[in-house]
Amino acid sequence: MSKQSDVIWLNTSPSLLCLAQPLICELSHHTTIAQWQYAQSQDEASSLDIAILLLDNYLQLSNQPVHLIGHSTGGLLGLLYSRRYPEKVKSLTLLAVGADAALDWQAHYYTHRPFLSRQKILTAMVYNLFSYQNEDTVKCLVNILEHDLNCSLSPHSLFRQISMSPCPVPVPLMVCGSTDDIIVEPDTLRGWRPYLMSGDRYWECQQGRHFFHFFQPTLVAEQILDFWQSLCQLDSVCSCLKTNS
Repeated sequence: MSKQSDVIWLNTSPSLLCLAQPLICELSHHTTIAQWQYAQSQDEASSLDIAILLLDNYLQLSNQPVHLIGHSTGGLLGLLYSRRYPEKVKSLTLLAVGADAALDWQAHYYTHRPFLSRQKILTAMVYNLFSYQNEDTVKCLVNILEHDLNCSLSPHSLFRQISMSPCPVPVPLMVCGSTDDIIVEPDTLRGWRPYLMSGDRYWECQQGRHFFHFFQPTLVAEQILDFWQSLCQLDSVCSCLKTNS
């Protein structure tokens, strides 16, 4: 960690990082953000346990708990890490991560793959994920999704799609999603509500689909910054109480 930062963006897909950049840029106006990235070749097994180990090795360089933030599988990784090492996490912000945290766009892809060609599914996914109609843009996004299939961390494959049962998170949690997301639909996102603790946040963006943080970066950044600020205020109150006790 070349520069000390208490905010870490978790990225598990090199091809999709470009969609996170607008939000990272917005947040970086207010705080220093480090980016942690996991990439693998097509010959490597996709292992969340390995990713957790590598992330922990990286965070050994930090002498304080950090805010973790991630979209989809990046959020899933942050969730699993927070459950294993809660003392190292100041807060966790999940973007487009439902109560079944393993659910991602690849799960939808593999569900349809036995019945349709790879190209047809990816083209349909572009329309569903981004609502773009321009032919050149669609081709570009199809290439991005295809690369994501080949080189990203995902718990799903053609042979197995998994699910995860929700449970409370042992660190301050913020859950964000979009009301028009066809991957993590509102009912799936709202499945988090029974597990939220005092001080946790739940917020739905009114539009933007699965990559709402790309289309609405300023609005999403405002919500996240307000969440972090509320935690700082709570820490200040707790410190004051300890001093006066």
